[in-house]
Amino acid sequence: MEFVCNFPFFCIVLSMATGVISSVLKPKAAKALSVILVSLSCICSFLVLGYTIKTGSSFTYMMGHFPAPFGNEIRAGILEGVMASFFSVIMLLSLLGGEKYLKVDIEEPKQNLYFVLVDLLLSSLLALVYTNDLFTAYVFVEINTIAAGGLIMIRSNGHSMLASMKYMIMSLLGSGLLLIGISLQYDLTGHLLMENIQTAIAGLAKTGEYAVPLTVIIGLISVGIAIKSALFPFHAWLSDAYGFSTASSAAILSSLVSKAYIFLLIKIVYRVIGTEVFWNSKITNVFFVLGVAGMLFGSISAMKEHDMRKMIAFSSVAQIGYIYMGLGFGTELGVVAAVFHIMSHAATKSMLFVACRGLSEVSGDKKDFSDLKGAGFRNRIAGAAFSVGAFSMVGVPLFAGFISKLYLTSAALELMSVKMAVAVIVLAISTILNALYFVRAVISIYTPRNEHYRDASFRPGKTFCGGMVCFIGINFVLGLASYPLIIAIEQGLHMFW
Repeated sequence: MEFVCNFPFFCIVLSMATGVISSVLKPKAAKALSVILVSLSCICSFLVLGYTIKTGSSFTYMMGHFPAPFGNEIRAGILEGVMASFFSVIMLLSLLGGEKYLKVDIEEPKQNLYFVLVDLLLSSLLALVYTNDLFTAYVFVEINTIAAGGLIMIRSNGHSMLASMKYMIMSLLGSGLLLIGISLQYDLTGHLLMENIQTAIAGLAKTGEYAVPLTVIIGLISVGIAIKSALFPFHAWLSDAYGFSTASSAAILSSLVSKAYIFLLIKIVYRVIGTEVFWNSKITNVFFVLGVAGMLFGSISAMKEHDMRKMIAFSSVAQIGYIYMGLGFGTELGVVAAVFHIMSHAATKSMLFVACRGLSEVSGDKKDFSDLKGAGFRNRIAGAAFSVGAFSMVGVPLFAGFISKLYLTSAALELMSVKMAVAVIVLAISTILNALYFVRAVISIYTPRNEHYRDASFRPGKTFCGGMVCFIGINFVLGLASYPLIIAIEQGLHMFW
C-alpha cells in the first residue's frame, strides 16, 4: 500500500486530536493550530485525489488493519478525493474570511472552544466522505450534529440559543430515523460494510423477499437525511441557524454540513441500496416533488425578507431543492448535476455569508437592506464578492451557478416525461425569482447615500481580503473550467459501483 493511502485516516484522527488539544490552548494558539490542520487537510486531500486519478481506481484502508466485523474501512476514490479537497478548501476560506469577526461575536474565554468545534466538525465531514461503514457514518453524523449545534449556540445570545435548540430538535429527529433505518438494515442483511450490504440487498431484490421492509428502510434513511439537510418542508430551523450565527459559522453550516449529509445519501444510493433498487422504490419521485417545492418556497420566502442574512438563508432552501430535484430525476446525469451543484452552492453561499458580514460591519452592524445602502462602496472587496455570489445564484454565465443550472436543465431534458416539463418550468421561474431578490440586494449595496462613501480609517483585513479573492476565483473557475470537474464526478460515480 502506498503511503498516501494513509492520508484519509490521518486527516480524520488528527482533526479529532487537534480538537482535544485546542480545548486547553489559548484562543490565538487554538486558531493557529486549527488553520494549520485545515491547511494540512487540504494538502492531503489533494494528494489523495491526485493518487486516485493517477491509478484510475479506488482504495480501501482497514482501520486498525482488522477486517469486518471487528474493524471498519475507509474508502477513497476520485469523487471522495474531490469532495474532501473541496470541503477542506471551503472550510479554510470560511475561517480566514470570518476570522476578524470571531473576536467581536464570541466572548474571549469561549474562542478556543470555537476551534474545538471546528476541528470536530472537520473530522466528521471527512469521515462522512471517506467511510465505507454505515454505522461509523452514523457515529460521525452525531458528532457533526453536536459540533454544528455548538457553532450556532456559541454566540450566547437569545437568538442563537433558540436557533440552536430548533436545529438540535430537527436534526436529532433526522438522526433517529436514520438510526432506525440502519438498525433495520442490519437486521435484514447482517452487514455494516457498504459493499456487503449492497450484495445482500441485491440478492433480496432479485428474489423479491422482504420487499416491504426494504422499502421502509429506504424511506427511513432518506427522510432522516432529508430532515438533516433541510429539504423542504423540514427547513424550519435553517433561517435562524444561519442568520444568527457568526460569519464563519454561517458559511460553514450552509456550505458544508448539509452538503455532507447529501453526499452521504448519494453514497448510500450507489454503494448500499444500489441504484436500481433505489430508483425502483419511487423515493426519487418524493425527492423531485419536495425539491421543486423547495425551489419555489425558498425563493418566495427570500423575496419577503428585509434582513439580508435571512434572505441568503432562505435562498439555501431553494438551492437544496435544486440538488434534490437532480437526485429526483433518477438518472446518472441528474446525480452529476446534483453533485456539481453541491460544490457550486458551497463555494457561493459561504462567500455570500462572509461578504454580508463585511457589508454589515461598515453599516453600523445593521442587516436590513435600507441600512446597507452604499455598503458596496464602503467595503469594496465585500461588495465585489457579494455581487459575484449573487450573479452566481441567479445563474449568470461565467459564474458557477450557470453551469449548475445548465446541467440540471440538460438532465431534465433527458427524461422525456412530465418531470421534464415541470423541471424546466420551475427552473425558469426559480431563476427569475432568484434574480428579483439577489439583484435587489446588489442594487441596494450600490445605492449611494448622502454620507461619505468610504471611511478612510476602515481596513477590511488581510485574511478577509484573501478569503474573498479566493472565493471569487473559485467561482470563476467553476464557471469557466467546469469540464474537468464534471469528468471527475462522472468517473467517481462509476467507481461507486
